Amino acid sequence: MLASLSYSEKQELAQLLEEQERRKARNRLAAYRPYSKQSQFHAAGATNRERLFMAGNQLGKTVAGGAEWAIHLTGRYPSWWQGKVFDDPVRMWAAGVTSESTRDNPQRILVGPPQQQSAWGTGLIPGDAIVDTIMSRGVPSSLDSIVVRHGGGGDVQSGESVLSFKSYEKGREKWQGETLHGIWFDEEPPLDIYSEGLTRTNTTGGITIVTFTPLQGMSDVVLLFLTSDQVEQMVKGQA
Repeated sequence: MLASLSYSEKQELAQLLEEQERRKARNRLAAYRPYSKQSQFHAAGATNRERLFMAGNQLGKTVAGGAEWAIHLTGRYPSWWQGKVFDDPVRMWAAGVTSESTRDNPQRILVGPPQQQSAWGTGLIPGDAIVDTIMSRGVPSSLDSIVVRHGGGGDVQSGESVLSFKSYEKGREKWQGETLHGIWFDEEPPLDIYSEGLTRTNTTGGITIVTFTPLQGMSDVVLLFLTSDQVEQMVKGQA
């Protein structure tokens, strides 16, 4: 088939394939299909303001958090979605332990490789939805916040969402004052940071999600999400 094409036709085909790959890379959200535990995590948001996705390394926790945040920020809810739905543009935070870890995990998953600005838009927030990026001070290639087009893409839009990046290391005081629709804690936060973050969502009836590998055992934050039977089972397992 290809042998019968002229040189110009082969060039045109190559360009079409390249453009197809470029569009696919800049709309990873459209291809996101959660596996069973990710689906359960998303669906639980329909009835629970607070959720924890606790699992081992490389099991899709951060990807699930990033995909959910991208869906809420853009308002592009897929047909399979059974979780929480926001009808209007949202204000959200994504946070990690340090500014560097926030850049290297939530920011990377949502926007693209931090050190390659030409590749921003290849994360889970579609490239055509990123309206503006505001750089952070002090940490190279880190973002303070991004403005996200809310709506179906192209000319179909209903406003703009705002996502800001935070870290636990700056203390509880830096978490006060804002009114938010959601906070994503990527890695386990201290209890005072978690409590302050949850307070930011009270007015909106918003949500908090926590994604991490339990390296600290039964911490105060982990205990918030466990029943007495689960705690008893964990204690027996550690005995």
